[in-house]
Amino acid sequence: MRHGLEISCGGASVEVSTLVELGELAEHAGWDGVFLEDYLIHYSGDEPFTYDPWLVLAAIAGRTGRVRLGTTVTALPRRRPAKLAREVLTLDHLSAGRAVVAVGVGDAGDRGLAAFGEQTEVSVRAAMLDEGLDLLTGLLSGERVTHQGTHYRADGVALRPAPVQSPRVPVWVGGSTQAGAVRRRAARADGIVPYKLTDTDGWSDFTPDEVHDLAAALPSTRADGQPFDVAVGGRRRRSDERAERAYLAELAAAGATWWLEFVPAGDPATMHAAVTRGPLR
Repeated sequence: MRHGLEISCGGASVEVSTLVELGELAEHAGWDGVFLEDYLIHYSGDEPFTYDPWLVLAAIAGRTGRVRLGTTVTALPRRRPAKLAREVLTLDHLSAGRAVVAVGVGDAGDRGLAAFGEQTEVSVRAAMLDEGLDLLTGLLSGERVTHQGTHYRADGVALRPAPVQSPRVPVWVGGSTQAGAVRRRAARADGIVPYKLTDTDGWSDFTPDEVHDLAAALPSTRADGQPFDVAVGGRRRRSDERAERAYLAELAAAGATWWLEFVPAGDPATMHAAVTRGPLR
């Protein structure tokens, strides 16, 4: 099982230079991936600092050579799939094939939806995600795509250059496992970034048995023949590191391929310390 960091891409008065430094430190500290949240307006504070994750990841790519780089997660219904595909493909080349993108329907509490007149109706956003996912995976393969749908269109378009990764840049699907649609969408992609409860104000860890059942219900391999990714976690490390390490070992045995440890926005010293201590293996 690989160990990644899930980092707030803004909040409080976090400087963008701090986020780039954290990405570089993550590689030196032995982490396997750096994944940034994707919000137009961060969810904490009145007027929080917020940064574009793809620009930050591009800067991190120039300072690293090993860690995977991506988002957890990008709300696909508020992005144009073709524009997102172009950004992801550019990162794939900048990083020599280390890009991954996770998409979802979006956080119902995302202030960047209503503030900019974006679609807030859940059923419509779900339909946009279903349609946009097919378009995104096609474009990230470098193949010529023809699509005529309710929300999106592509007239025999291929984005060049083709991705470094073959057959495409991996696409993960995020969302609550209480919604069966999340598993169905993930099965069309390369991985899943699940959380357990639809109430995002609460938190509940997956049990090893739940991870086993989830992994068993999904494809065993992704498009490139590698194991299908099951990226669990998304919270801060517990204080009892012995118990935490034992829990992570059980998740790995149950089929999890990634554990994501959350680094919340805070003062730079605290964020640096959370990264430099390295993963629990």
